[in-house]
Amino acid sequence: MFIVTARLPKKRLLAGAVALCCCGLAVLALAFTLGGRAVAVSSEVKNIKDNDDRLAYLNGLGWQVASQPIATEELLIPEQFDDSYADYLKLQEDQGFDLTQYQGKRVKRYTYQLTNYPTRSEPVQIALLIYKNRVVGGQIQSSSGSFIHGLTLPEQAQGEAPSPSPSPASTGTAGAPSI
Repeated sequence: MFIVTARLPKKRLLAGAVALCCCGLAVLALAFTLGGRAVAVSSEVKNIKDNDDRLAYLNGLGWQVASQPIATEELLIPEQFDDSYADYLKLQEDQGFDLTQYQGKRVKRYTYQLTNYPTRSEPVQIALLIYKNRVVGGQIQSSSGSFIHGLTLPEQAQGEAPSPSPSPASTGTAGAPSI
């Protein structure tokens, strides 16, 4: 049997203990954030399997929506995007979504009625694009198509109206191109 001994200065021992505590606190903070379903808009959100998961995702973004979607559609993302998709692809890219990865794929779009949109002069909807239990895109739009923006409220919308949607000639229902 061998016995190994080591001598550590108290400062190093204290520094190691502080570093270990900081790591432990970071892990706990992450666990509480994920356990509370706080989420960020990003293509990394997976395991969105059912309506409860979609509602938790939207609630994590700060939105309150009707408990059931007002529309559920299966869409085919085009294999080739033409110029009419430029603004929509930019909107998705600005949120961390890359629809070009899903060209030629079928996605589901779940549209919900927003109940806590700050400047509700008309009905406002939020739509999520889901591919194999992963959020791959989404937008907030007015029912009339007068505006469309990302899943988070733009800073400008807190004091003024959101930016108008792309021209109706190049888009489908409610300002988003029909995909």
